[in-house]
Amino acid sequence: MSNPSNRSNPSKVLEARLPACQSRVEAALDRLLPTADTLPMRLHEAMRYAVMGSGKRLRPTLVYATGEALGLEPESLDGPACAVELIHAYSLVHDDLPCMDDDDLRRGRPTCHKAYDEATAVLVGDALQALAFRALAEESSGTIGTEARLKMVASLSMAAGSRGMVGGQALDLAATGQTLDLAQLEDLHIHKTGALIRSSVMLGALADPDHDQEGLERLDRYAKSIGLAFQIQDDILDVEGTTDALGKSSGADARMHKATYPALLGLKEARAHGRELIDRALASLEPFDARADCLRGLAHFIMERGK
Repeated sequence: MSNPSNRSNPSKVLEARLPACQSRVEAALDRLLPTADTLPMRLHEAMRYAVMGSGKRLRPTLVYATGEALGLEPESLDGPACAVELIHAYSLVHDDLPCMDDDDLRRGRPTCHKAYDEATAVLVGDALQALAFRALAEESSGTIGTEARLKMVASLSMAAGSRGMVGGQALDLAATGQTLDLAQLEDLHIHKTGALIRSSVMLGALADPDHDQEGLERLDRYAKSIGLAFQIQDDILDVEGTTDALGKSSGADARMHKATYPALLGLKEARAHGRELIDRALASLEPFDARADCLRGLAHFIMERGK
């Protein structure tokens, strides 16, 4: 870390970097996923359907951007970037199932269980989760040592499990139709949405053999803040966005009586809270130099989605 100097426009930096990050992780995912003509063919076809459709690739971009902030080469981060995106893809497949959020549309296409069937969708999620940990174990370059890989596995498994994303989904289901206060709502989303975003940043940081504790703590504070801001903006878009623009059904939160930031705070206060969280995230990055501008750009991007 060093004092910032001659910093460029973070949003412009992200605009320049984002397509390359997206292309890089998609090429790596294409290599990692079994081909559609490999037995069992229907399952592998459905896995590719769930992963290779259009997507922002925000979480792998966070992995690459964190590595860039620490001076790492992107090829050393392909494994962690694939791993976190595979966990994310599995979570979307399972979240869309009739027993969960019961959605028919994802990224402008039929959800996995609609394009195939419910049993196949369950197996797709199971297989993607297993493949994510194989990516961490095998797909990173030799610059990542065994100890760092083990720390990455621990980080991602914690983020994806009952004390992270899956636990957050359980809290979300239990909260349906309930009135939560702000602390309860944030605790829910720290788990459901925030845990995987935090792990994305940690995977990039743990790949650095020279990482220091202060830097890790600052990056974690950044990630925690943008994770909550991401959920706030998602809640706002569900109210204000259209199905065509979102690529998924709009207004679903209200129809299912979900606990959301706009429902609790109102749209104006929800936006203000989101901006406050982004300010906290940017403050956490203050000691980092211009190499962290992609992370700064991502913070701005999260609250500007849909504009």
